[in-house]
This record gives sequence, structure tokens and C-alpha cells, in this order.
Amino acid sequence: MDKLTQQEEDLMQAIWSIGEANIKTYLDTMQTPPPYTTLASTIKNLDKKGYVTNKKIGNTYLYKATITEEKYKKTHVQGFINNYFDNSYKNLVSFFAKEKKLSVKDLKEIINQIEKGI
Repeated sequence: MDKLTQQEEDLMQAIWSIGEANIKTYLDTMQTPPPYTTLASTIKNLDKKGYVTNKKIGNTYLYKATITEEKYKKTHVQGFINNYFDNSYKNLVSFFAKEKKLSVKDLKEIINQIEKGI
């Protein structure tokens, strides 16, 4: 599974949020939409990469995701942890604690979730 560019990820967020739709619908829902032609090129790239499929209805194409957001996150977060934290979730959490991005309260909540099996 190829890593997506930031522009592709932004579009995939819209696709996962809305579901099946045409380019204009995705464009209308994006906070900082690119030009229509840029979005059209981006969605074609996503189609080539296998992230979306399309079907033609009249004169327009409808697109939908072929992969769930959860599966994409799982795959790429794991790669991120492998590349930057020596495949250690402990190192990841420790990094954020040292950077003061996680408080003691946050860490206790994480421990409670782990103990509860959430």
C-alpha cells in the first residue's frame, strides 16, 4: 500500500467522511479546497493507486474508497513507528511525554484503557 501525499490524504479524508460522491461534492466539503482540476488529477491518482474506484452515471463519475480509514491508519502508523521509534510503542509514548505532549493524567488514562482492554 503506497503512502499518500498530503493532498491525497486530504481528499481521502473527504471521501471517508462523505462516502460515494462526485468530485464537486468532495470539493465543496474540503476546508481548503484546491482547484477543481487539481482535485480531479488527485482522484485519478488515487484510482490508479487502488484507493478509490469509480463508476460513471450519466456524464459524471462517482468515486468511493476501496480501503477503510482504519486500515490505512493501521498500516501507516505501524510504518511510522517502525521507521522513527525502532518498532517500539513505548518509545513513541516516551517521546511524546518528553515533548510534553502527554501529561501524567493522559498517561494514567492510557494505562486504564490498556488494563480494561479497550
